[in-house]
Amino acid sequence: MQVDTTHSFKVEEVRKDFPILHREVNGSPLVYLDNGATAQKPQTVIDSLVRYYAHDNANIHRGVHTLSQEATSAYEEVRIAMKSFLNAAHSEEIIFTKGTTDGINLVASAYGRANLQPGDEVLITAMEHHSNIVPWQMICEAQGAKLKVAPINDQGELILDELYKLITEKTKVVALVHISNTLGTINPVKEIIAKSHEMGAVVLVDGAQAAPHMKVDVSALDVDFYVFGMHKVFGPTGVGVLYGKKELLESMPPYQGGGDMIKTVTFEKTTYNELPHKLEAGTPNIADGIATQAALTYLQQFSWDEIHQHEMELLHYATDRLREIEGLKIIGEAKHKASVISFVIDGVHAYDLGVLMDKMGVAVRTGHHCTQPLMARFGISGTVRASFAFYNTKEEIDLLIKAVKRARNMLS
Repeated sequence: MQVDTTHSFKVEEVRKDFPILHREVNGSPLVYLDNGATAQKPQTVIDSLVRYYAHDNANIHRGVHTLSQEATSAYEEVRIAMKSFLNAAHSEEIIFTKGTTDGINLVASAYGRANLQPGDEVLITAMEHHSNIVPWQMICEAQGAKLKVAPINDQGELILDELYKLITEKTKVVALVHISNTLGTINPVKEIIAKSHEMGAVVLVDGAQAAPHMKVDVSALDVDFYVFGMHKVFGPTGVGVLYGKKELLESMPPYQGGGDMIKTVTFEKTTYNELPHKLEAGTPNIADGIATQAALTYLQQFSWDEIHQHEMELLHYATDRLREIEGLKIIGEAKHKASVISFVIDGVHAYDLGVLMDKMGVAVRTGHHCTQPLMARFGISGTVRASFAFYNTKEEIDLLIKAVKRARNMLS
């Protein structure tokens, strides 16, 4: 591949940090364009995992011996680093979970059980991931509340006038995605949060697709809950982050019972721990939690402006090249987009296209992307999705275009 010289971002130097990007798939160099599903990991994250298991393995929060104390310290330092990463006010506002889905379920269950009453309403949007639909359906059914859905237009943008009409005194929770995993749409969450607060509703933002692409400042957003998973932010799998305003988290009953979330236990009564431990029952994912620090440290060497500029160049270049392909239609053409493109080709099933592209070393996602209601909105069963990260190049997009054309010709 030739060095991308369109701007100062040294993408070829970045690629050296990610060992998996240098392997072959089916005899061709890997072109990894499925970052919306999970991002690849730099060597520093991989090294952190190996180092923990080789030198530091112990359970945390419970032992007085040296290994346990060292592991506890390393784990809790990540919480402090995450507070800084998100610009939260307090480190105890950072709750570690299994991932975005786990974080949303925690809020829906714990906050919902404590606050939703029959006749209350929860508002989501038509572009939500199943993880931000199903938990709210479940808690609404359990509590007798009603789930409402804000519509989108043909470009894949929220119809804000309609959304604001749906926020009433009955609305207790507004839950929406920051960036659509299927459309790439960047929603005006700060404005929506402010409007929701005017009506007395709390807001949960699904930041799974936003955290890898932009600076997330929870204090500036004034968001009540913000969730994402580290595996999309170049960190390990099995680690999620729930940010919540301290007063809201303190008011919520525990999501799960067990070790670490308690102060005292008798057969008659249990008293609960303080934040953040009250909402983190059991032995956590220690190794991956500690490796999260390596991912955050790695990202600190870049500016979000540089990452954004590079990814926007990739998005615009790929969009222009894909539009040249006969019969191809892009699904989601919002004015404000992240580096995600979903498309369909007349007469060609997305799954078949993806399988043939894989034979050429190009990794994309196909299907409904856990957004079946969104697919129904556009009258399709699924799309091919190419999602870019800061380590991708225009040369890889050229290979994507070549693979799409070859696959289309084979299937037509």
